[in-house]
Amino acid sequence: MWGFARARPTRVPDARKPVLDLSGPRLRQIFEHLAEAAEPTGGVERYVGALALKSSLFEALLGKGRLGELTETEFCDLCSFITPVRRRVGAWLGRHGFEPMRQRLDRLLAGWADATTANARLAGFIASFPSDRAHRWARDLAAEVLHFTAPERYPLMTRWMWDARTNSGVLREIWYAENVDAMTIPAADDFATFATLRDELEGFLRDNGVFRDLPFYVDLLCAHVYAFYINGRGGQYLRTDFGAKEDPIAHTRRLLGLDAVDTETGRTRLKLIDGTAYVLGEPPRLTS
Repeated sequence: MWGFARARPTRVPDARKPVLDLSGPRLRQIFEHLAEAAEPTGGVERYVGALALKSSLFEALLGKGRLGELTETEFCDLCSFITPVRRRVGAWLGRHGFEPMRQRLDRLLAGWADATTANARLAGFIASFPSDRAHRWARDLAAEVLHFTAPERYPLMTRWMWDARTNSGVLREIWYAENVDAMTIPAADDFATFATLRDELEGFLRDNGVFRDLPFYVDLLCAHVYAFYINGRGGQYLRTDFGAKEDPIAHTRRLLGLDAVDTETGRTRLKLIDGTAYVLGEPPRLTS
């Protein structure tokens, strides 16, 4: 049915590309900080490899006609690697069951090769859940499913990447302006914006000697950008003190779901309806 691994990169026609004013010096500072911060735990390549493995898991379970065979256990395995989702989806599945979620995923991925329908499919998935704070994770679930199942075709379109409603996200943190805190960034959170941001960042990475695994390098760079915001340093010049006790890449890993599994116990950060931690590969207890 679907062959996501063979997808070609999708580019936005020049006539439809939004203009994004990104700060080159800011990006260079964060890129250099990322390389140094990742070194004690195996280097940037280790994290890029982990993202490639995450993508392989999504493609194997959701692509190649497998969605109809997807089990609750496999879906929970996937959700363990999606940070905003793993805190909420267990309770939702406990109330509604898995089949309604499978149907939503089927509609989201139907016609996946046509990126011009991405906005409509993403909006349809989100609209199938209540439009309240408790269900904001629906956008992040849809965005990660699209991206990690077909990373060359779909940029990462999560809320932490860019949320036009709240004027927050990675785009804001690398926007070039004298006082970005006082302005509303004129960019929609649609496919064209995210694809243009991806293209700009891939160009930046190529200029800095990166030519392989570009979708995952972009993910890692963006997560590190937003990690500084989480740490309360988004509006400050980056510090290069790596002697502090805190792990300088901890939030970067968490945003990308790479902190999902306790390697000793197999427990994940996905919470089931009874509040217990889901164990990777075990049939989940979806009812209390």
